[in-house]
Amino acid sequence: MICPRKILALGLLAALAVTLSQAAPSMPRRSPQAQQQQPPPPPPPQAPATDDPRGVIRARVDLVVVPVTVKDASGELVPDLRDDEFRVLEDGVEQKIAFFSVDPFPLSAVVLLDDGLKAKTSERVKQTLITISAAFGETDEVAVGRFDAYYTPVLDFTTDNDKLINALKSVDLGNQNILPNTSATGPLPPNPSAGDQRAPGAVPTNNPFKTTNTKHIDDALYAAAQLLRTRGRERRKVIVIVSDGTNSRYNAHTHDEAVKLLLSSDISVYSIGLDSAVLLRGTTDLSHYAHTTGGDVYYAARESELPNLYAQLSEEARHQYTLGYISTGTDRGKPYHSIEVRIRRPGLSLLTRDGYYTNGVRP
Repeated sequence: MICPRKILALGLLAALAVTLSQAAPSMPRRSPQAQQQQPPPPPPPQAPATDDPRGVIRARVDLVVVPVTVKDASGELVPDLRDDEFRVLEDGVEQKIAFFSVDPFPLSAVVLLDDGLKAKTSERVKQTLITISAAFGETDEVAVGRFDAYYTPVLDFTTDNDKLINALKSVDLGNQNILPNTSATGPLPPNPSAGDQRAPGAVPTNNPFKTTNTKHIDDALYAAAQLLRTRGRERRKVIVIVSDGTNSRYNAHTHDEAVKLLLSSDISVYSIGLDSAVLLRGTTDLSHYAHTTGGDVYYAARESELPNLYAQLSEEARHQYTLGYISTGTDRGKPYHSIEVRIRRPGLSLLTRDGYYTNGVRP
């Protein structure tokens, strides 16, 4: 005989089960295939951006980067300036400096050698060429070219110092018949003294215009800039040109075209003037290209000065102040914007580029 207490307990449990089944929501059953098609849960929200200004700078494509060289009255580099000692103006409007660095940059350099120098000067340059290799470090990449009426590549970019030394040893300035690189500098210029009587497509095996000035500095710098424009922005892009500064009227590219490409590609020109450039210092194209692009110009009156000048130029190009700003308050529809950098500390001089172009190439 069942105990009344057990009957009562069983009845309470049954009633409780019925109540729970009625209160529970109806959940449709899914097949295993339906469960596999269930969309994944949404990703967790991303952490808010940090206040690190370097992250913002890396993300902004409209950052204007301005390398600046500062020297004292004796011509020595000044290494101890702070960011609050600089002022930057674009088109006359002062800009807020968003980025400042004193760290040295690795170089991407094209060494341009004048192939139309006087015989004695060519010999002086050849005797010192190998010392150019000592001016560059392990992280630098260097290309070498030569020019007269045409730009001719000698060595593509390399970080191998042995390759650079071998290439410099092989250069015999003034004593080689060079085929023109017409793809880099355009067609052969006309001969003002004899007329351009060449058949279409004819290629001379040597320079046919030695009685006239046929040296094309504009074309050579334009060709070197084409090589450098694709190098990374983490590198300082420079051209080191060794020349007497004489320049023909018959360049395929104008002076302004070369300057525009240099400024649009963040390239600085460093010039070493020889012969007539020493006598005409400050008035040749070598000087104008250097000052417009924020580079520098040196003059070598004696052969013994060349090795020191090679090292001095590379050191100056590597150790610059780097300022960056986001352009505000100027007409962004203009193709060209001037840049002026001022410094509050007295007695110092500075070198920087004159401006930049907004022609689709990052400034």
